[in-house]
Amino acid sequence: MKLRLTLTQRLSLVFAVLLLVCSGTSAWMQLRASRMHELEVVQGLSRDVAESIARDAQLTDANGLMPGAVRSFFNQLMLVNPSVEVYLLDADGRIAGHAAPDGRVRRERVDLAPVHRLLEGGTLPILGDDPRSVEGRKVFSAAPLRVNGKDVGFIYVVLQGEAHDQLVAQGSANSVLSTALWSIGMVALLCLVAGLVAFALITRPLRRLTEEVAGFDIHGAPPDLPAPQPGAAQDSRDEIAVLDSAYRRMVARIGEQWRALTRQDQERRELIANVSHDLRTPLSSLHGYLETLLLKDAVLDATERRRYLGIALAQSQKVGELAQSLFELARLEYGFVQPEPEPFSMPDLVQDVFQKFELRAEARQVALRADFPPRLPVVQADLGMIERVLGNLLDNALRHTPGGGSIQVALAAAGNAVEVTVADTGPGISADLREGLFERPFTVGGARRGGGLGLRIVHRMLELHGCRIELVDQPGQGASFRFVLPAAKPRAV
Repeated sequence: MKLRLTLTQRLSLVFAVLLLVCSGTSAWMQLRASRMHELEVVQGLSRDVAESIARDAQLTDANGLMPGAVRSFFNQLMLVNPSVEVYLLDADGRIAGHAAPDGRVRRERVDLAPVHRLLEGGTLPILGDDPRSVEGRKVFSAAPLRVNGKDVGFIYVVLQGEAHDQLVAQGSANSVLSTALWSIGMVALLCLVAGLVAFALITRPLRRLTEEVAGFDIHGAPPDLPAPQPGAAQDSRDEIAVLDSAYRRMVARIGEQWRALTRQDQERRELIANVSHDLRTPLSSLHGYLETLLLKDAVLDATERRRYLGIALAQSQKVGELAQSLFELARLEYGFVQPEPEPFSMPDLVQDVFQKFELRAEARQVALRADFPPRLPVVQADLGMIERVLGNLLDNALRHTPGGGSIQVALAAAGNAVEVTVADTGPGISADLREGLFERPFTVGGARRGGGLGLRIVHRMLELHGCRIELVDQPGQGASFRFVLPAAKPRAV
């Protein structure tokens, strides 16, 4: 079965293993350093032992070494200091004499390189061959033996011999090792506890963040979290704080998108409800007049029949216009239509649009006025879309401007752009209806102002141009809409 551990548990396990390895390495290094220091002290204190033996003992004659005089003298020395072992070496390092029991000496010769290094004053401790071990090395003392000024051999004293090793093996020195291990173990345990507490404190924000992420409902509204302080995460070197800040920004962004989707869904529902209402009225009227024509065909004269047919035709035209507006809005909303900018004269376009609305304006006794300076820069935009924008704004103004009123289209240069203002002398739009004016249908004095589709199409078309339309605040006056179009770049000659 796969072992599943939390991040804190994995970090704690890795920390415990590393601490164990480091503690073991530290214990080994401390014990080794302690041992080397002990050997250095022993060798430093007993460095002249071999020289004293060479000076006081008669171990040579005129012919050289006297191996026969070695055993009894060496036995006496080892009785005085049982930890030492004394050997007589010839000039080549061969063991010429000793006081060891038979069969205890395992080497025939001793490497003289450490001996010469000791005699030359090398750094202690210096380890030499142990004659009673095949591979062992121990601290020693050494002195040369001379006959007629010539080196004929060496006194070689092992300072910690077998007797010393046996005493250590009996446990007299194990207390030092035990104390060292206990102290290192206690330090390691305290470090482990401190490390676990530190890991718990360090990972607490991560656990809290994990709980927040786990509680995130992907099918519901995102939770409201405190917004991160601007720049705090970038200035912090704490990766967990950076992660927490990134998560909060993500949640805030998802929250904005959620609210936008909720708002769009609500607007869609309102649009469907309002469009359904707008369709129901002309369809009901159309159905009623057609039904009347069918039922009273025998009694209606030609004049009444033509009047009923005219009313039915007008209602069908309203339905067709509304359907066309819905189709156009859908194409704009879903990106099926993109502007194709071209340079054109805005005053010429205004005059063309005025001609289309001239008869309707005269019938409603509304004056159409144009106000623009003689020299204006050419604009860069989609001619068809801007014509539709002006047409929708004029149509909206005509339907809500009473007889005797006026509609004015004003053009003005605004730096590298042309400012367009369409104003009427109608009832205007109250402050409580201004919010979301271009997103949902609205009413003026209890009457629906065109279902809101015209203004919504205007807003979307200008949005595709990178422009925005705004309602100019004119207290006590009619509605005034303003937008700005970029001027065309001059052609290179």
